[in-house]
Amino acid sequence: MDNYLKDALEIVKAQAGVRVMTEEEITAMVKKLAASIRNISDLPEVDAVEASEGVDPKKAIKERSITCAVCGKSFKLLTKKHLLTHGLTPDEYREQCGYKKGTRLVCKALQRERRKKMQDMQLWQRRGKKAEAGA
Repeated sequence: MDNYLKDALEIVKAQAGVRVMTEEEITAMVKKLAASIRNISDLPEVDAVEASEGVDPKKAIKERSITCAVCGKSFKLLTKKHLLTHGLTPDEYREQCGYKKGTRLVCKALQRERRKKMQDMQLWQRRGKKAEAGA
């Protein structure tokens, strides 16, 4: 028996355990799922390196997203956790992509929003007042 058919049977078995199905429904669902699984498995695999070739680091940081130059996925910010999946630290990633040392790995809109919040909070003034009060 094909692996496709076995996988389809497992899925339909789980579905039939949750709701009542007629024999025709079960048969049709198994055929449809087996064909779908076969089609998916026959697709050529895309290598991560090939996918990242199209990502230009200079164009990766956009208004609403930042695209990882390694895997090609889009985010609002590139976290240390994501970069670790590629075996990189943020500094190593910046160096590999040719970014300056202080470049933020955040989309432009989020960076602007954070900057505005910090300016509204004016933490530097609060610290100055505490220092004066303590003296």
